[in-house]
Amino acid sequence: MVTIPSSPAPEPHLHRRMAESFGVDPARYDRARAPYPQAVVDRVLAAARGTRILDVGCGTGIVARQFLAAGRTVLGVEPDPRMADFARRGGVEAETATFEEWDPAGRTFDAVVSGTAWHWVDPVAGAAKAARVLRPGGVLAPFGHVFELPPPLAKALAAAVRKAAPDSPAAGGHGSDTSILDAYRGLYDRAADGIREAGGFEEPEVWRHDWQHTYTASHLLDLLRTSGGLTSLPPDRATEVLTPLTTMVTTQGGTATVRYTTWGVTAVRAGTRAPRAGERAPAKPAEST
Repeated sequence: MVTIPSSPAPEPHLHRRMAESFGVDPARYDRARAPYPQAVVDRVLAAARGTRILDVGCGTGIVARQFLAAGRTVLGVEPDPRMADFARRGGVEAETATFEEWDPAGRTFDAVVSGTAWHWVDPVAGAAKAARVLRPGGVLAPFGHVFELPPPLAKALAAAVRKAAPDSPAAGGHGSDTSILDAYRGLYDRAADGIREAGGFEEPEVWRHDWQHTYTASHLLDLLRTSGGLTSLPPDRATEVLTPLTTMVTTQGGTATVRYTTWGVTAVRAGTRAPRAGERAPAKPAEST
Protein backbone atom coordinates (compact mmCIF):
# COMPACT_ATOMS: atom_id res chain seq x y z
CA MET A 1 0.00 0.00 0.00
CA VAL A 2 1.25 3.46 -0.86
CA THR A 3 -0.45 5.47 1.85
CA ILE A 4 1.68 8.43 2.92
CA PRO A 5 -0.01 11.50 1.38
CA SER A 6 2.23 12.17 -1.59
CA SER A 7 1.66 11.80 -5.33
CA PRO A 8 2.42 8.35 -6.73
CA ALA A 9 5.85 8.08 -8.37
CA PRO A 10 5.81 7.80 -12.18
CA GLU A 11 7.60 4.40 -12.16
CA PRO A 12 7.23 2.94 -8.66
CA HIS A 13 8.45 -0.51 -9.75
CA LEU A 14 11.93 1.00 -10.22
CA HIS A 15 12.15 2.09 -6.56
CA ARG A 16 13.33 -1.24 -5.20
CA ARG A 17 14.66 0.16 -1.91
CA MET A 18 11.19 1.31 -0.88
CA ALA A 19 9.55 -1.79 -2.34
CA GLU A 20 11.74 -3.99 -0.16
CA SER A 21 11.36 -1.91 3.01
CA PHE A 22 7.95 -3.20 4.07
CA GLY A 23 9.34 -6.45 5.46
CA VAL A 24 11.21 -4.69 8.27
CA ASP A 25 8.42 -5.72 10.67
CA PRO A 26 6.07 -8.25 9.03
CA ALA A 27 4.00 -8.78 12.18
CA ARG A 28 3.22 -5.05 12.47
CA TYR A 29 2.46 -4.89 8.75
CA ASP A 30 0.03 -7.79 9.00
CA ARG A 31 -1.88 -6.48 12.02
CA ALA A 32 -1.95 -2.85 10.87
CA ARG A 33 -2.97 -3.22 7.25
CA ALA A 34 -6.71 -3.31 6.62
CA PRO A 35 -8.16 -6.37 4.90
CA TYR A 36 -10.06 -5.80 1.68
CA PRO A 37 -13.80 -5.04 1.77
CA GLN A 38 -15.88 -8.11 0.99
CA ALA A 39 -17.35 -6.27 -1.99
CA VAL A 40 -13.87 -6.10 -3.55
CA VAL A 41 -13.20 -9.79 -2.93
CA ASP A 42 -16.62 -10.72 -4.33
CA ARG A 43 -16.03 -8.62 -7.44
CA VAL A 44 -12.78 -10.44 -8.23
CA LEU A 45 -14.29 -13.84 -7.47
CA ALA A 46 -17.21 -13.15 -9.79
CA ALA A 47 -14.80 -12.29 -12.62
CA ALA A 48 -12.41 -15.19 -11.95
CA ARG A 49 -14.93 -18.06 -12.09
CA GLY A 50 -12.28 -20.73 -11.41
CA THR A 51 -10.60 -21.85 -8.19
CA ARG A 52 -6.83 -21.49 -8.76
CA ILE A 53 -5.50 -18.05 -7.81
CA LEU A 54 -1.99 -16.63 -8.06
CA ASP A 55 -1.35 -13.76 -5.62
CA VAL A 56 1.46 -11.51 -6.88
CA GLY A 57 3.32 -9.66 -4.13
CA CYS A 58 1.41 -11.59 -1.50
CA GLY A 59 3.25 -9.90 1.39
CA THR A 60 2.20 -11.38 4.71
CA GLY A 61 -0.78 -13.13 3.13
CA ILE A 62 -3.61 -10.67 3.84
CA VAL A 63 -5.23 -11.03 0.41
CA ALA A 64 -4.39 -14.72 0.10
CA ARG A 65 -6.12 -15.55 3.38
CA GLN A 66 -9.27 -13.78 2.22
CA PHE A 67 -9.38 -15.87 -0.96
CA LEU A 68 -8.55 -19.03 0.95
CA ALA A 69 -11.49 -18.29 3.25
CA ALA A 70 -13.68 -18.10 0.13
CA GLY A 71 -12.71 -21.68 -0.75
CA ARG A 72 -10.10 -20.93 -3.42
CA THR A 73 -6.63 -22.45 -3.83
CA VAL A 74 -3.98 -19.72 -3.58
CA LEU A 75 -0.27 -19.59 -4.41
CA GLY A 76 1.63 -16.46 -3.40
CA VAL A 77 4.71 -14.98 -5.03
CA GLU A 78 6.64 -12.55 -2.83
CA PRO A 79 10.13 -11.05 -3.37
CA ASP A 80 10.82 -10.33 0.33
CA PRO A 81 11.72 -13.55 2.18
CA ARG A 82 10.67 -12.03 5.52
CA MET A 83 7.18 -11.38 4.24
CA ALA A 84 6.97 -14.75 2.49
CA ASP A 85 8.01 -16.56 5.68
CA PHE A 86 5.29 -14.77 7.64
CA ALA A 87 2.71 -15.71 4.99
CA ARG A 88 3.72 -19.37 5.18
CA ARG A 89 3.35 -19.36 8.96
CA GLY A 90 -0.21 -18.09 8.42
CA GLY A 91 -1.07 -21.00 6.15
CA VAL A 92 -0.35 -19.44 2.75
CA GLU A 93 1.75 -21.33 0.21
CA ALA A 94 4.31 -18.77 -0.97
CA GLU A 95 7.33 -18.81 -3.26
CA THR A 96 10.07 -16.18 -2.97
CA ALA A 97 10.81 -14.27 -6.19
CA THR A 98 9.92 -11.13 -8.06
CA PHE A 99 7.01 -11.86 -10.36
CA GLU A 100 9.04 -10.95 -13.44
CA GLU A 101 11.68 -13.59 -12.54
CA TRP A 102 9.38 -16.21 -10.99
CA ASP A 103 9.27 -19.63 -12.67
CA PRO A 104 5.69 -20.93 -13.02
CA ALA A 105 7.03 -24.39 -13.89
CA GLY A 106 4.13 -25.06 -16.25
CA ARG A 107 1.42 -24.16 -13.75
CA THR A 108 -1.65 -22.21 -14.89
CA PHE A 109 -4.26 -20.25 -12.97
CA ASP A 110 -7.83 -19.02 -13.20
CA ALA A 111 -6.94 -15.61 -11.75
CA VAL A 112 -3.85 -13.52 -11.11
CA VAL A 113 -4.50 -11.02 -8.31
CA SER A 114 -2.28 -8.50 -6.58
CA GLY A 115 -3.29 -6.63 -3.44
CA THR A 116 -1.64 -3.19 -3.27
CA ALA A 117 1.52 -4.59 -4.87
CA TRP A 118 1.14 -4.41 -8.67
CA HIS A 119 2.77 -0.95 -8.78
CA TRP A 120 6.02 -2.70 -7.70
CA VAL A 121 5.80 -4.88 -10.86
CA ASP A 122 6.83 -3.72 -14.32
CA PRO A 123 3.38 -2.98 -15.84
CA VAL A 124 4.12 -4.46 -19.28
CA ALA A 125 6.36 -7.38 -18.28
CA GLY A 126 4.00 -8.23 -15.41
CA ALA A 127 0.94 -8.27 -17.67
CA ALA A 128 2.74 -10.39 -20.25
CA LYS A 129 3.76 -12.86 -17.52
CA ALA A 130 0.19 -12.98 -16.25
CA ALA A 131 -1.07 -13.73 -19.77
CA ARG A 132 1.31 -16.69 -19.97
CA VAL A 133 0.11 -18.27 -16.72
CA LEU A 134 -3.62 -17.59 -17.08
CA ARG A 135 -5.95 -20.02 -18.79
CA PRO A 136 -8.04 -18.49 -21.62
CA GLY A 137 -10.91 -16.69 -19.93
CA GLY A 138 -8.92 -16.25 -16.73
CA VAL A 139 -8.68 -12.81 -15.19
CA LEU A 140 -5.87 -10.46 -14.22
CA ALA A 141 -7.10 -8.32 -11.31
CA PRO A 142 -4.60 -6.07 -9.54
CA PHE A 143 -6.21 -3.84 -6.92
CA GLY A 144 -5.05 -1.76 -3.99
CA HIS A 145 -5.86 0.53 -1.10
CA VAL A 146 -5.06 4.17 -0.71
CA PHE A 147 -6.20 6.16 2.30
CA GLU A 148 -6.63 9.80 3.15
CA LEU A 149 -6.12 11.05 6.69
CA PRO A 150 -8.50 13.69 8.09
CA PRO A 151 -7.08 17.10 7.00
CA PRO A 152 -5.70 18.15 10.44
CA LEU A 153 -3.82 14.86 10.79
CA ALA A 154 -2.56 15.00 7.20
CA LYS A 155 -1.18 18.51 7.73
CA ALA A 156 0.43 17.53 11.03
CA LEU A 157 2.04 14.48 9.45
CA ALA A 158 3.45 16.45 6.50
CA ALA A 159 4.87 19.11 8.85
CA ALA A 160 6.42 16.49 11.13
CA VAL A 161 8.00 14.69 8.17
CA ARG A 162 9.45 17.93 6.78
CA LYS A 163 11.03 18.62 10.16
CA ALA A 164 12.34 15.15 11.03
CA ALA A 165 12.97 13.66 7.59
CA PRO A 166 13.05 16.32 4.87
CA ASP A 167 14.41 13.82 2.33
CA SER A 168 11.45 11.45 2.77
CA PRO A 169 8.98 11.02 -0.13
CA ALA A 170 6.27 12.24 2.27
CA ALA A 171 8.00 15.53 3.06
CA GLY A 172 6.23 17.44 0.35
CA GLY A 173 2.73 16.31 1.23
CA HIS A 174 0.30 15.62 -1.56
CA GLY A 175 1.08 18.94 -3.25
CA SER A 176 -2.23 19.15 -5.12
CA ASP A 177 -5.85 20.13 -4.62
CA THR A 178 -6.81 16.70 -5.97
CA SER A 179 -7.70 14.17 -3.31
CA ILE A 180 -5.07 11.46 -2.93
CA LEU A 181 -7.96 9.00 -3.29
CA ASP A 182 -8.55 10.31 -6.81
CA ALA A 183 -4.86 10.77 -7.66
CA TYR A 184 -4.09 7.10 -7.18
CA ARG A 185 -6.24 6.21 -10.15
CA GLY A 186 -3.09 7.03 -12.10
CA LEU A 187 -1.43 3.82 -10.88
CA TYR A 188 -4.29 1.75 -12.24
CA ASP A 189 -4.54 3.67 -15.50
CA ARG A 190 -0.85 2.82 -15.99
CA ALA A 191 -1.58 -0.81 -15.12
CA ALA A 192 -4.34 -0.84 -17.75
CA ASP A 193 -1.95 0.67 -20.30
CA GLY A 194 0.58 -2.06 -19.49
CA ILE A 195 -2.08 -4.72 -20.04
CA ARG A 196 -2.97 -3.24 -23.44
CA GLU A 197 0.70 -3.04 -24.44
CA ALA A 198 1.46 -6.61 -23.36
CA GLY A 199 -1.44 -7.98 -25.39
CA GLY A 200 -3.42 -11.14 -24.84
CA PHE A 201 -6.29 -9.56 -22.87
CA GLU A 202 -9.68 -8.12 -23.59
CA GLU A 203 -10.07 -4.40 -22.84
CA PRO A 204 -9.23 -3.76 -19.16
CA GLU A 205 -11.76 -2.11 -16.87
CA VAL A 206 -10.59 0.36 -14.20
CA TRP A 207 -12.85 0.53 -11.14
CA ARG A 208 -13.00 1.92 -7.59
CA HIS A 209 -14.64 1.10 -4.27
CA ASP A 210 -14.94 3.77 -1.53
CA TRP A 211 -15.16 2.96 2.17
CA GLN A 212 -13.86 4.11 5.55
CA HIS A 213 -12.38 2.71 8.72
CA THR A 214 -12.12 4.08 12.28
CA TYR A 215 -8.80 3.62 14.09
CA THR A 216 -7.64 3.98 17.64
CA ALA A 217 -4.53 6.13 18.08
CA SER A 218 -2.23 3.13 18.55
CA HIS A 219 -3.64 1.27 15.53
CA LEU A 220 -3.38 4.35 13.31
CA LEU A 221 0.25 4.89 14.27
CA ASP A 222 0.95 1.21 13.63
CA LEU A 223 -0.56 1.67 10.16
CA LEU A 224 1.48 4.78 9.39
CA ARG A 225 4.68 3.04 10.44
CA THR A 226 4.07 0.50 7.65
CA SER A 227 3.76 3.18 4.95
CA GLY A 228 6.38 3.67 2.28
CA GLY A 229 7.47 7.11 3.46
CA LEU A 230 8.32 5.82 6.96
CA THR A 231 9.42 2.18 6.61
CA SER A 232 12.89 3.24 5.51
CA LEU A 233 13.39 5.68 8.41
CA PRO A 234 15.30 4.70 11.57
CA PRO A 235 12.85 3.92 14.42
CA ASP A 236 13.74 7.05 16.40
CA ARG A 237 13.03 9.33 13.42
CA ALA A 238 9.75 7.56 12.71
CA THR A 239 8.75 8.06 16.34
CA GLU A 240 9.62 11.76 16.09
CA VAL A 241 7.40 12.07 13.02
CA LEU A 242 4.45 10.28 14.59
CA THR A 243 4.47 11.76 18.12
CA PRO A 244 2.43 14.88 17.16
CA LEU A 245 -0.23 12.66 15.59
CA THR A 246 -0.46 10.55 18.75
CA THR A 247 -1.16 13.69 20.75
CA MET A 248 -3.77 14.96 18.29
CA VAL A 249 -5.73 11.71 18.10
CA THR A 250 -5.59 11.19 21.86
CA THR A 251 -6.86 14.69 22.62
CA GLN A 252 -9.65 14.43 20.02
CA GLY A 253 -11.45 11.44 21.46
CA GLY A 254 -8.86 8.72 20.89
CA THR A 255 -10.05 7.64 17.42
CA ALA A 256 -9.79 8.84 13.84
CA THR A 257 -11.95 7.89 10.86
CA VAL A 258 -9.91 7.41 7.68
CA ARG A 259 -11.35 7.49 4.17
CA TYR A 260 -10.23 4.68 1.85
CA THR A 261 -10.48 3.97 -1.85
CA THR A 262 -9.66 0.60 -3.33
CA TRP A 263 -8.72 1.01 -7.01
CA GLY A 264 -8.59 -1.99 -9.30
CA VAL A 265 -8.23 -3.23 -12.87
CA THR A 266 -9.95 -6.30 -14.30
CA ALA A 267 -8.84 -7.80 -17.62
CA VAL A 268 -9.95 -11.13 -19.09
CA ARG A 269 -7.37 -13.34 -20.79
CA ALA A 270 -8.35 -13.64 -24.45
CA GLY A 271 -7.64 -16.27 -27.08
CA THR A 272 -5.99 -19.67 -26.78
CA ARG A 273 -2.33 -18.72 -26.60
CA ALA A 274 0.03 -16.38 -24.75
CA PRO A 275 0.99 -13.15 -26.55
CA ARG A 276 4.11 -13.20 -28.70
CA ALA A 277 6.99 -10.86 -27.88
CA GLY A 278 6.12 -7.33 -28.97
CA GLU A 279 2.50 -8.16 -29.75
CA ARG A 280 -0.09 -5.58 -28.68
CA ALA A 281 -3.79 -5.84 -28.09
CA PRO A 282 -6.06 -3.49 -30.09
CA ALA A 283 -6.48 -0.19 -28.26
CA LYS A 284 -9.98 0.70 -27.07
CA PRO A 285 -11.25 3.56 -24.89
CA ALA A 286 -10.82 2.90 -21.16
CA GLU A 287 -13.95 2.36 -19.12
CA SER A 288 -14.55 3.24 -15.52
CA THR A 289 -17.21 2.34 -13.03
